[in-house]
Amino acid sequence: MPSDVLIRVENLHRYYGDLCAVRALSFELRKGEVLGFLGPNGAGKTTAMQVISGNLAPSAGRVWIGGVDLLDEPRRAKAQLGYLPEQPPLYREFTVDEYLAFCARIHGVPRRDVVAAVARARARCGLEAVGARLIGNLSKGYQQRVGIAQAIIHTPAVVILDEPTVGLDPIQILEIRALIRSLGEAHSVIVSTHILPEVQAVCNRVLMIHRGERVLYGSLEEVTRDAGEHGVTAAFRRPPPEEEIGALPGVAGVEALGDGRFRIRPAAGADPREALVEHAVARGWGLYELAAERASLERLFVELAYRDARPDMEAGDPVPTEAA
Repeated sequence: MPSDVLIRVENLHRYYGDLCAVRALSFELRKGEVLGFLGPNGAGKTTAMQVISGNLAPSAGRVWIGGVDLLDEPRRAKAQLGYLPEQPPLYREFTVDEYLAFCARIHGVPRRDVVAAVARARARCGLEAVGARLIGNLSKGYQQRVGIAQAIIHTPAVVILDEPTVGLDPIQILEIRALIRSLGEAHSVIVSTHILPEVQAVCNRVLMIHRGERVLYGSLEEVTRDAGEHGVTAAFRRPPPEEEIGALPGVAGVEALGDGRFRIRPAAGADPREALVEHAVARGWGLYELAAERASLERLFVELAYRDARPDMEAGDPVPTEAA
């Protein structure tokens, strides 16, 4: 395994009785990467994070942390991990400093280094002014910062954050995102979320799962490119009736966008652009814009979630406007 691969997940499965929550999941995380772990609610994200962090045993498959097998040497592998679950494991009756010192000792930080470790984590997470305050008296945003601080108190190679901004107000969300970006400079980070702006704001790679299976994996540019062209956008100075465009060869559907603009969905294996240009010239529609439209991360996610609610829906089927 290359030395810069900090997490390797291979053919991971997790069953709950007959339900397979995670199926054949494989991916790698390298040094300096921030990986967005995406999927609709119920897709298996939290189960996968619990297995990767060693809090849940896999039904099949292997996980390596820093080259160490999580099943063979769990203590050594987990020592390289920092984990923030969806519900931060906070003791509300502790002060911030007391809690972080406690977490440092749990993570094996030598007693002589605890004070320095607490100060370092407190500074990284913007907690300098609240070290002596009870955690129970802090705002939700500051409690989330404390949760992240406990995950990095032992300077792990990998930090796993499960829904790190859930329940926060817009200002707190921006602050936590800035913190995650800064963590990516010194750690490799996995951010499990269903919030697309989160991924676009802090991640340089994305892994999307659907019903426990990997469906997209790569950089943001790669996953949208690999998804292919979603359709064609055309604009006319003298727009024809929608039905007339829909009758052209190779056109499977038409959506009017207003101001003479249309989104045209091609039939499977067809490219309607040549026919569209010919008809526009022959009939004087005044075509002034024609562009292939690639699937955005948002649209890919919406289609995925909608197919989850509609098992009969096939890839490429139009998503109703209200679902988008």
